[in-house]
Amino acid sequence: MPPKAKITREMILDAGLELIRQEGADALNVRRIAAKLQCSTQPVMYHFSKTEELKQELYIAADAYHSEYLMQFDPEKDDPMLAIGLRYIRFAAEERELFRFLMQSEHFRSQRMQDMTAMPELAPILEILQAEAQLTAQQSKQAFASLFYAVHGMASLLANNTIEFDPSYCSGILEQVFMGVIGFMKGEE
Repeated sequence: MPPKAKITREMILDAGLELIRQEGADALNVRRIAAKLQCSTQPVMYHFSKTEELKQELYIAADAYHSEYLMQFDPEKDDPMLAIGLRYIRFAAEERELFRFLMQSEHFRSQRMQDMTAMPELAPILEILQAEAQLTAQQSKQAFASLFYAVHGMASLLANNTIEFDPSYCSGILEQVFMGVIGFMKGEE
């Protein structure tokens, strides 16, 4: 009889993310993950002694996947800020449950809105915005906040409703918002 496959931490996180994708974060528990892995709850509890620890690790894994997803564009071909914004919106349309888990769950609530631009994972996006729009570091943080609210609003509508994602329409709106915000930051009329 062959030895049983060892259940790794990575396997548990992958199963948890797949469970969230398929059924939403409310379906997430140790028993459901164990069933997905076709094992008892013991291996899951060995790696994650508390459910909250498991959820936090899943949030970190989902966030890393989301960040990687956002940055998958061709900087030679694509306008970086427009591409990142559209990818954020597309993520919400394609990965509705993961988007809800990341952006509309208790894991996101502890941060104040004005602190979002200080998050280290946003540094590459802020640098792109600063270079592309020729803004100061402080201006890029302020501009990002305004742009984020518009992008997040569209993404939330897609993740929570039956609205169809129309890249052309979203692109046009994002271009208008971007030009308006950047013009305002530079004092243009």
